[in-house]
Amino acid sequence: MSLHLKSAFARLAAGLATLGLLLSACMAGAQTKPLKPVTIALGTQVVNVTYPWLTLPIALGYWKAEGYDVKIVTTGGSLQGIQQMVAGGVDFAQVNSTGLIQANTENNVAVRGVMGTGVIDWGIGVPQDSPVKTVADLKGKKIGIFSLGTGGMPLLKGYLRANGINPDTEVQIIATGAGAPALEAMRAGRVQALMFWGSALTGFQNAGANMRVLFDPTWRSLPDFTFATMQKTIDADPAMVEAIARGAAKATLFAQTNPECARQLHWKNFASTKPTGADEATLARWDLALLQTQLQTMADAQAMNGGTLIGAMSPAAYGRMQDVMLKDGLIKRTLPAESMLYLKPGFVEAINRFDRNAIVEAAKACKGL
Repeated sequence: MSLHLKSAFARLAAGLATLGLLLSACMAGAQTKPLKPVTIALGTQVVNVTYPWLTLPIALGYWKAEGYDVKIVTTGGSLQGIQQMVAGGVDFAQVNSTGLIQANTENNVAVRGVMGTGVIDWGIGVPQDSPVKTVADLKGKKIGIFSLGTGGMPLLKGYLRANGINPDTEVQIIATGAGAPALEAMRAGRVQALMFWGSALTGFQNAGANMRVLFDPTWRSLPDFTFATMQKTIDADPAMVEAIARGAAKATLFAQTNPECARQLHWKNFASTKPTGADEATLARWDLALLQTQLQTMADAQAMNGGTLIGAMSPAAYGRMQDVMLKDGLIKRTLPAESMLYLKPGFVEAINRFDRNAIVEAAKACKGL
């Protein structure tokens, strides 16, 4: 071989070696690329088993696979979650539809619904032996609620007004917190009724409270729990919004497919939220009942919003909710429902664009446990 050819091959080999090093460095950089932090506000004191669309993506690594390190922070209710989004402290918040609508119509705050995750399953629980048989019987009574900033407040006030009770002067509404403190407040007579969401009412019954639940039947056909973010967040990072919503959609399908596995995964990955006070089998039965109640309201929301795509939001449904709020005096004006929701063409299809069969099979096999 001539000296010229030997020199050419040497240069080629050196070039390939350099390219290999560069590719290896790029791959290593990609593998070690830091996850982008994302924070979600949830209006509760304990992140229990009833939020599978937010907890399972963490347990199963759905969001990490998309490049995000997601953490959940608890707040006192929808209002506080929205306040934290406005202040830039969190990226998303799980809010009630009342909070979403009031933020836009009353406060001109550009909060946007990203995914519909529930219908109104709130109710007023009273002991079975209570003299309170109808809503009208609550006049002069004390009603406990999780917090005065929760989305259930405007629902309760509207329900009372519609039944001839002035909620500001003829009842006393008291913040009790959730879980055992709320139930103890009713057992001790500090309140005569408890206004809570469906899974919380199931929790009270798990704890031995034999209750009758009063509610407005129209609530079950209205949207409530909504996964939300700010318009500025959508504008700044639409890819992140899509990825977070897609992880939540995957987790929803997983939980719907195998609720018992979802419960087990929650206990494994969020051990500090595991209930206490009974034997393991009883605790498991209680938590599964809570989750089943939540899955039912999620299924009702999916049916109300078209029945096919997880997280879809119907402007007509949110419009009905807004009309109810206007009638009840909870808001002073209305806006096009579309303006409060993130309805970019193709968005809901994008968050449902994943291997559904793979999720279903993983759920059936309880992979990740």
